[in-house]
Parts: sequence; C-alpha cells; structure tokens
Amino acid sequence: MAGLYFDEFSVGQTFEHPIRRTITETDNVLISTLTHNPAPLHLDAEYMKDTEFGKPIINSCLTLALMVGISINDTTLGTTVANLGWDEVRFPKPLYPGDTIHIQTEVLELRESKSRPDNGIVTFAHRAFNQHDVLVGVCKRTALMHKKPK
Repeated sequence: MAGLYFDEFSVGQTFEHPIRRTITETDNVLISTLTHNPAPLHLDAEYMKDTEFGKPIINSCLTLALMVGISINDTTLGTTVANLGWDEVRFPKPLYPGDTIHIQTEVLELRESKSRPDNGIVTFAHRAFNQHDVLVGVCKRTALMHKKPK
C-alpha cells in the first residue's frame, strides 16, 4: 500500500513529494472548459494582455486539484475512507502555462473518530510552489483514514 494508515502519521510530519508537474496551456483550457468556466483570465490571451498579469493565468481549480492529487501517492493512496473537506484554500501568486509545480504536505492534526473506531481523522496542509519556490497555493484537507489492520 502506497498510502499511510492513520496510526502511521505524526503531527509535524512533512512530505516533499517527488512528482513535479509542468502545467500546459492545454491543461488550463481543458479544466476551464470541463468545469464550464468561461472566465477570460484563463482563456483569452488578447483580453489578458491589458491586465496586470499580461497573459492567461492557470485556473485555480487545476492548482487545487494538482496540489491534492500529487500528494496522494505518498500519503493516502488506498488508506483513505473519504475526503471530508478542504479549508483555507488560498492562491497567493498566479501560475502561468509553462510553470512547473512541486508540492509539500504537512500533517497538522490527528484525532480519533468518535463514531468509527477503525478510523481516524487527519488534517493536512498542502502547499504548492512554482519552479522558483514561490508559494502559489495552499489548503487544509481533512481526511477520514483507515487505521492499520490488526
């Protein structure tokens, strides 16, 4: 099993995920169109020329999805019961087509499940950085995790 069980996490544990991902213009167009998001800031290069960004920026839904998705193999693959929610999602700097992200995850909190004795709840902080190590995304994710089988 690639993921860790609830009992294998510790508060403060940090993961530097080895997967890096260069985000393409195609990725940005696909996520924007698949989610019916017609915002010109993601899809209209001419419109964006006259903005502070100067060119289309990456849809934040893609940043969030990659921030969590890249973390899964090292943390929760096969050991998650359910994702319980995302909190405090922030994008302090934009991403552009051609940027490469890498992800860091920190375990913030562990608690026993009151209603499910075979499970525990883990709160993670996921952080996304671009190729210049600039923070471009952060979120807290809470997951209901299996405990290690006895």
